[in-house]
Amino acid sequence: MNPLLQPFDQAPFSKIKNEHFAPAIKQLIEDTKKEVNAIVENNDAPTFANTVEALENTGHQLDRATSIFFNLNSAETNEEIQKIAQELSPLLTEFGNDLLLNEALFKKVKTVFDARETYNLTAEQKMLLDKQYKGFSRNGANLSEEKKIALRKIDTELSKLKLTFGENVLAETNAYQMHLTEESDLAGLPEGVKEAAAQTAKEKEKEGWVFTLDYPSYVPFMKYAENRALRKELSLAFGARAFQKNEHNNEQNVIDIVNLRHQRAALLGYESHAHFVLEERMAETPQKVQSFLNELLVKAKPAAQKEFDELEAFAKELDGIDQLQKWDSAFYAEKLKQQKFSLDDEKLKPYFKLENVINGVFTVANKLFGLEFEIDNTIEKYHEDVKTYRVTDAEGALVAIFYADFHPRAGKRGGAWMTSYKPQQKFHGINDRPHISNVCNFTKPTASKPSLLTFNEVTTLFHEFGHGLHGMLANTTYKGLSGTNVYWDFVELPSQILENWCYEKETLELFATHYETGEVIPMELVKKIKESATFHEGMQTMRQLSFGLLDMSWHGSDPSNISEVKKFETEAFGDTTLYPETPETCMSTAFSHIFQGGYSAGYYSYKWAEVLDADAFAYFKQEGIFNKKVASKFKDTVLSQGGTVDPMELYKAFRGQEPNPDALLERAGLLVK
Repeated sequence: MNPLLQPFDQAPFSKIKNEHFAPAIKQLIEDTKKEVNAIVENNDAPTFANTVEALENTGHQLDRATSIFFNLNSAETNEEIQKIAQELSPLLTEFGNDLLLNEALFKKVKTVFDARETYNLTAEQKMLLDKQYKGFSRNGANLSEEKKIALRKIDTELSKLKLTFGENVLAETNAYQMHLTEESDLAGLPEGVKEAAAQTAKEKEKEGWVFTLDYPSYVPFMKYAENRALRKELSLAFGARAFQKNEHNNEQNVIDIVNLRHQRAALLGYESHAHFVLEERMAETPQKVQSFLNELLVKAKPAAQKEFDELEAFAKELDGIDQLQKWDSAFYAEKLKQQKFSLDDEKLKPYFKLENVINGVFTVANKLFGLEFEIDNTIEKYHEDVKTYRVTDAEGALVAIFYADFHPRAGKRGGAWMTSYKPQQKFHGINDRPHISNVCNFTKPTASKPSLLTFNEVTTLFHEFGHGLHGMLANTTYKGLSGTNVYWDFVELPSQILENWCYEKETLELFATHYETGEVIPMELVKKIKESATFHEGMQTMRQLSFGLLDMSWHGSDPSNISEVKKFETEAFGDTTLYPETPETCMSTAFSHIFQGGYSAGYYSYKWAEVLDADAFAYFKQEGIFNKKVASKFKDTVLSQGGTVDPMELYKAFRGQEPNPDALLERAGLLVK
């Protein structure tokens, strides 16, 4: 009996075997086709209920099964799962196209859409109808038969290419290891970092120490290792992922992906992929995005150049280095930061034991939104590292199930993300609550130390948990408009605003206690965290802008003449470049956000949402960071409404005004007064 074909609430991980996925998903595609055919074959006149709402409610079991499968392909994959993904992705793409290119179905939706003013629809129903109609029209429903066939072919190829891109990055990340046997090579590294590397070596049955390209191993080595040659080796290995002349090279995949996306956009009548994407974003057009990024660049560049010059002079004075390279950046920045603020991440880490930080973010959610988090080991998990929680409100009613998966392993892609195993929706009179997951890659506990986070990892945890809250507190009728189903440049607001609490004394006192002594983080350290918050903000802003500009370069115009990925990338980085070029490395070939994930023509949204979050947090600061009235307003407008209302309207309902960009520049220390 296939567990994915049986009714289930929580994902039945213990019962699912790899061989269940393909037959179940193939069967569920057929079942969903029957549900869709029932709508098409209904002889009654099309109405909102029998067409739009009925369509929204199809494929529930298929959605559940595919979310489990693709979440595992990101967090707990293996060669077998990757092979199944390559088999299933084209089938799911074909099914999606069958739906969106179904003329009879589109005709019914269009009939309801054209007569929308005659129905007494709620604002949410109007939004669902609009989204559904655009889903068809923006994905080829109005195309000729010949063009529909071309579109299907493009979409199938793209689904395979994106998977291959991600598999190559993961394979390259896993393939590299720096094996050290001389203790002198570890000079400068904190004890905890050395211990973790020794543990990795032991796991790989080697003597000495092993460093990998996983963030918890890579980042501290780049920040603390005194051996410049080894920093260079690790940096180049990281930057060369999927850019080497081997079977995992992604150069052709990048070129194929951008060309297919452009061809797809052209088929649908758009000037570029970015024009297609941005039609459904707050930013609206590539021109607006370019001018937004360039305006920030003008403000950030002088500060970034000044910071870079200071860092280069510091490295020269300290170690006689004439030319600062990329592999010097984190090392000397850390030393300069320590000199300026006497603030060392290693001094902070003992106050950020992972379990304490988790409790801290739960306490913040409780103080703001009245949520309670209780560990529940009866909830099945897909790996022993995962922690499972039942989330309830002040009355004890279930709000959500929460999965937390925080440590790196071979089957897990790098980075951090929020995802869902079950969406929130109101169905048959029941408010069906969501199952939400946060996945990160933080340092594992060692024999002598628990998992201790850097401050950057603390903000990452808060960031992903902000996305989690967006999913958990969803309260809409339709799953397609629920939680994080919002415009892409609005989706980062709930995550980025939560990071602000990490810098506040009131918050840090709640959870930042020394893992050995229980001492609350000294106020002197809190003050230094605040003071150092804008350290190298100019360079950080330039870095983010460079990624946004690279994304827009790939997707904002016709890419058919691009033959060399590296050359194109170097030109796109142009005005944002500070460090000397390294011909052995390439960002694009491992830029999973835009070539595998959903951020193509959307990477700018991190900065866009920073404008929103800085302005929104200014309101909290004004009224008190745990002010219940402001928190309730944020929950009732931004967090619970999902995509039911235009995001700018939601924002204005919360803030009472449009966001003020000066709030971001002021927070970043880039506002010239």
